[in-house]
Amino acid sequence: MIRNNAHKYSVSAMCDVLQIPRSTYYYEAKERENNDEELTILVVDIFKKSRSIYGQRKIKKELEKLGWTVSRRRIGRIMKEQGLVSKYTVAQFKPTKSTCNESEISNVLNREFNQDQELKVVVSDLTYVRVDRKWHYICILVDLYNREIIGFSAGPNKTAALVQRAFASVPYNLNRLEIFHTDRGNEFKNQFIDEALDAFGIKRSLSEKGSPYDNAVAEAMFKTIKTEFVNGTNFPCQQALDLELFDYVNWFNNIRIHGSLDYLTPMEYKHKHQTELSKI
Repeated sequence: MIRNNAHKYSVSAMCDVLQIPRSTYYYEAKERENNDEELTILVVDIFKKSRSIYGQRKIKKELEKLGWTVSRRRIGRIMKEQGLVSKYTVAQFKPTKSTCNESEISNVLNREFNQDQELKVVVSDLTYVRVDRKWHYICILVDLYNREIIGFSAGPNKTAALVQRAFASVPYNLNRLEIFHTDRGNEFKNQFIDEALDAFGIKRSLSEKGSPYDNAVAEAMFKTIKTEFVNGTNFPCQQALDLELFDYVNWFNNIRIHGSLDYLTPMEYKHKHQTELSKI
């Protein structure tokens, strides 16, 4: 109250009216000033460690982990004062899709994106990235159970070989996979891929023609990757892209919190639910 009216009345007069010692007011004001400074340092640190992607909601969750209860409005004010602007404020655009795979394979997944079993359903998609003066491509494999990126690859050609290398990077037993779902891009149509899926007993699933919502998780994942990793970056060479992609995937799986996972990382979510199941 005193602080809010200091522009109209003297601090001494208001302290006399409220019967508050001036020393108490100045002590509390100093405490607030120190708290504001510490909070600002924390907000800036959390934002920078998030690779400039966290907004008010996620910063609030990270502060709660540190024992701070802070309103989103206050966090927003600090972000504005410090010039912290999330990458998600940048307008996005969608690239033209590749030619359509006319396979008769149906949509087995049927938009059942919430899975309660690890590695049961894996979805995939590709996106482009600038390397020197040419376009290169990234392929990722995502486990619907915890949104973990379980496989990834990058290269100069948008082909089935890129998908094959992504599968080769998966650190888990491929026999555990039940369904592999993608859109109808021709890069996912290849005899070698079909034979590999048959060998591991993995069922194929394709989105309906012209229906991007059938692969909504992969679409959303690549919007995230474009915003956080690709946009505004021109990698000098393929090796640099490979190193940065490896680092990003590790950060994405182990450090980045996800709103859809109750603000846990993919690995935290998996470990939490494994612990809960072990107690049953």
